[in-house]
Amino acid sequence: MSRPTFLRRLPASFTASKRSLLSAAAMVALCAALPLAAPFAHAQTPRTFATLAMVAEPQTLDPMASTADLVGTIMQHVYEPLYTFDAKWNVVPMLAESMPKISADGKTYAIALRKGVMLHSGRELNADDIVASLQRWIEQSPRGKALGKVIDSLKATGPLAVTLVLKEPYAPLPAQLALPSGMAAIMAKESIATPLKDFVGTGPYRFKERKPDQYVLLSRFDKYSARKEPANGYGGKREASIEELRFVPVPNASTRVEGALAGQYDFADLLPVEALARLEKAAGKTLPIMTPAFGFPYLVLNTKEGVASNLAVRQAIQVALGEGEMLAAGFGDTRFFVAEGNHFPKGSPFYSTAGTDQYNQRNAPKAKEAAARAGYKGDPIRILTSRQYDFHYNMALLMSEQLKRAGFKVEMNVVDWATLVQRRNDSKLWDIYVTHSGQFPEPMLSPPQLGDGAPGWWDTPAKKSALQAFNVESDPAKRGALWGKVQQVVYDEVPYINVGKFNGLSAKSPALDNYTPATWPFFWNARIK
Repeated sequence: MSRPTFLRRLPASFTASKRSLLSAAAMVALCAALPLAAPFAHAQTPRTFATLAMVAEPQTLDPMASTADLVGTIMQHVYEPLYTFDAKWNVVPMLAESMPKISADGKTYAIALRKGVMLHSGRELNADDIVASLQRWIEQSPRGKALGKVIDSLKATGPLAVTLVLKEPYAPLPAQLALPSGMAAIMAKESIATPLKDFVGTGPYRFKERKPDQYVLLSRFDKYSARKEPANGYGGKREASIEELRFVPVPNASTRVEGALAGQYDFADLLPVEALARLEKAAGKTLPIMTPAFGFPYLVLNTKEGVASNLAVRQAIQVALGEGEMLAAGFGDTRFFVAEGNHFPKGSPFYSTAGTDQYNQRNAPKAKEAAARAGYKGDPIRILTSRQYDFHYNMALLMSEQLKRAGFKVEMNVVDWATLVQRRNDSKLWDIYVTHSGQFPEPMLSPPQLGDGAPGWWDTPAKKSALQAFNVESDPAKRGALWGKVQQVVYDEVPYINVGKFNGLSAKSPALDNYTPATWPFFWNARIK
């Protein structure tokens, strides 16, 4: 990726205000946030657990009920999908024995399951578990609901065989079944309920205990059935070398930084970029981890009701925004972001410049004129954001100022992440919310707005036409060109705004060995030294 043109240096107060949080008060908050013993309190005794600081309290532990990355990060240790991704984002089998056999017309997928895979309940996984799990996913998950519209039938065709028949070809199917976010998680059929009460999967860890706002505990599953292939990304052999994983919610980013620097955490997720220099100087207690091409922040606009339901107003909002400034506000250091309008990087089969002339306009007078023509009457644009993700909040602050310069009235609603995930499902409560996604090789994996029914509720003839052509095409070269047409529709109709690309910063203790940086951090194959 090329480095961005740095558009404008932000005022010193933008970052100084965050640094000021790194004070004695933050350390008091840190102590209050740590119900668990510090990892190095008994250095002479070998440790059997890892303490992992997450950005928030998960609003659910049901991996189908939410597309939130936090839920997928935790529960991917408990549940496994039929397929997963290797280190190069190729789809590879996990619970499936091999890749599916696909009929010549692209509609029938025959899936053979691995033998001897044990569920946490003590019995062997079978095809009935797969069918029941996927049916629940189709009924409840936003991703599953979208896919369910093209599924004609799903049935067990043997003790370890499943056949899935589509109404029409759908090239992204294996990748959809592999994604940890909004996961097509395979669970024991007898545990299936709404809401889930028993978390019975096949993963290297089993659910042990949850104390809200304190921790989620997962313990090693001693009868885990690992694949034989070498570990490769999320694929291959998984081994639970650490006996217990303790996921601790630490919503304040500064508290996560101070905890990492104090050696309180084995892993601290999604840290503010200005902490990098301090982390680099504290190698004795913590080590910074940069995850390249981590993902992209984006803004979801409410197309269903409210101010943003007016297409012309959404287009005026797009004209007002300067995504380069927003990235600088969110990440500061140019090593952490790239300001470019193409949704996929150069070198990707889905690289396209379609619509990018509408990216990073930052034109307040033009936006104000466009809003007036659209009939904007001064109703507030309600921005829903959270401080759990530091860069979300800082981008939202700058976006608010950009919109005000263009004559929009703005109302900032700052809530915790679990509340945001809940509120975004109610179209009456917001006009724009700030989120982010991993950067995946398959466009239909993210953002969820490309599917049906996700918050934002984008549903137009142009969308349906562009995605229909894209999804039925199996030839990778042809799909690349068709993606450009989808990207153009996104810029024209503004259901969401891709702000740019960013690298992620986290930290680990020297004791956490063999950790592999990943979009959804995983801790199988890691060890405590």
